[in-house]
Amino acid sequence: MRDRRVLPALLGSAAVVASLLTASSSAAATAVSAPAPDRADPPTRAFRIDNGVTAPTFSYENAIRESVWVLAPDFDGDGAQDRVGVDIIRPAELDGTPLDVPVIMDASPYYACCGRGNESELKEYDADGNPVKFPLFYDNYFVPRGYAFAAVDMAGTNRSTGCVDEGAESDIGSVKAVVQWLNGRARAVDADGDRVHADWTNGRVGMIGKSYDGTLANGVAATGVRGLETIVPVSAISSWYDYTRYQGLPFYYDYAAWLSSYVEQGRTEPIDCTAINEEMAAEDGDETGAYTDFWSRRDYRTKPVPDASKVRASVFITHGLQDTNVKTPNFSKWWRILGKYGVERKMWLSRLGHVDPFDHDRARWVETLHRWFDHELWRIPNGIDREPAVSVETSPNHWVDSNRWPMGSRDVRLSGRSDGSLVVGPPVDGEQTFTNDPEQSEADAVTAGSNAHRLLFQTDPLANQIRISGMARVRLNVSHPVETGQVAVALVDYGAGARVLTTGDGAITLDTETCWGESSATDDACYFDVARRIGETPLQVLARGWARLDDPGAHTVEVELTANDLTVSAGHRLGLVVYGASPSWLETVDSGATPYAVDLGASWLRLPVRGPLRFTDAPARLRLPSELPAGTVPKPTGRQLPQ
Repeated sequence: MRDRRVLPALLGSAAVVASLLTASSSAAATAVSAPAPDRADPPTRAFRIDNGVTAPTFSYENAIRESVWVLAPDFDGDGAQDRVGVDIIRPAELDGTPLDVPVIMDASPYYACCGRGNESELKEYDADGNPVKFPLFYDNYFVPRGYAFAAVDMAGTNRSTGCVDEGAESDIGSVKAVVQWLNGRARAVDADGDRVHADWTNGRVGMIGKSYDGTLANGVAATGVRGLETIVPVSAISSWYDYTRYQGLPFYYDYAAWLSSYVEQGRTEPIDCTAINEEMAAEDGDETGAYTDFWSRRDYRTKPVPDASKVRASVFITHGLQDTNVKTPNFSKWWRILGKYGVERKMWLSRLGHVDPFDHDRARWVETLHRWFDHELWRIPNGIDREPAVSVETSPNHWVDSNRWPMGSRDVRLSGRSDGSLVVGPPVDGEQTFTNDPEQSEADAVTAGSNAHRLLFQTDPLANQIRISGMARVRLNVSHPVETGQVAVALVDYGAGARVLTTGDGAITLDTETCWGESSATDDACYFDVARRIGETPLQVLARGWARLDDPGAHTVEVELTANDLTVSAGHRLGLVVYGASPSWLETVDSGATPYAVDLGASWLRLPVRGPLRFTDAPARLRLPSELPAGTVPKPTGRQLPQ
């Protein structure tokens, strides 16, 4: 853990440090003036802290906008250093003064091919190639408050050279090189090839971004690079294996090569990355689903490098608990291992899917992010580190704060019975069978009444509301006769209630706008508002998981379900559904109408529950609807981008 009591001298002179400390401890608005430079320039505008946060003091319209290319290692093997494009905007009033500024960085592969944010904003340049529009609100909001913003083109994208390698050495190394340059440990040049120094920054960098962008933040932090003070990964990947696989089963075939070639679209320089893409397709192990060295190089949690033990930066995670793109094990396992290594952590968990908190809770998010960056990058002691570390939306628009996650849950063991009941207690002998249906959707598996293609076990109605917090696990002893089989498991809340729907990741874009920061003639700070899609549904899939079953015969397998944290209402029933192929989610490896048998005596569910788990006496089984309204069960189609 870093010492929060000391403000390093990189802030400027000792007088400035003392002024900042004094200002941040006062509730009144205080002006902190940077020392005047030793030349006849106009006076430097005051750096102000109002009510404990940096105030909008500097001009956004007149800010310095520039492009540099950081020289990175030759990741693509073409014999030349890779050149990483970096577009920067920073306060002009502080240029050449002793008060150096920290940097907020969003590194992305999407600045030319796909766009950023809910409105898919792209970078824009003038006729001379100078940046005039930076996507997202970070520049509009934070530059007037004394920050620089750097929008980095990951290697192989937009104005960078090199090739994309889906989260491995090129992706992470190219972005790490920018952090090194900002700290004087790498070289950069301008468009004319002249060397450029980052002499305007104190070297403190905070990385932020959603999905692939946040994934880059995770990966760079896991290299342990000095100068990266904090990261804010939004809906981000911590293991590319967990993004493209689930316990040996692929969500897509040849995904690494496909994604890399996809994001390479729109780049300035035509570079042939065919050989690298073909190499990834050959090494990705689609045929076996095995976790190999190919995947360990794209796993930021485990050793050798990069890995969580090297993280120096603080980490502020935010993720949607209904995210079916970057699924929840990516945040839950990252959170856990960061805690193991004593990393300073904070986390927000919403009830939505793959949605940025700037959209689902805009005002509260901007306020929180502002205080977080002030604390981590300007070293303003505003108390955010003493507030509850975790905030969870356990039901629509109802947030619960705590200092730990999962939230004090205990594992309760439930087991299925031959009569279809799901009860608390150890398993008893019995066997249940189903026939694999390679075309059965998840919606059919969890709702279709009498169904020979799945097993369904249900509890009696809950006598009280419960909170499920964490990752459920299902142990199965299952037999099949084929060379390669697969099993799918779903934990379901059966009972009508108001829920955030899965349609559109639970979000709908409105016609109204709000503005966050200052605008220029080419870059406005206004964005369409977003609201939750809330509706009454008869059930909700709470968690799901899958596992590969190689070789015929009996298999004992533990399926880790996707993590969640929510309340289940009294009167609802919990259900455990077991079936085979899951074409709604996965590539099908067993395509036949194959018989499967589950040994109930060696199978059970471990459920992380906070509070007592009690049931009413209601022996009649629940009647299930044969059809579900839209938005009850997500229906992913085709390949998704981690965007």
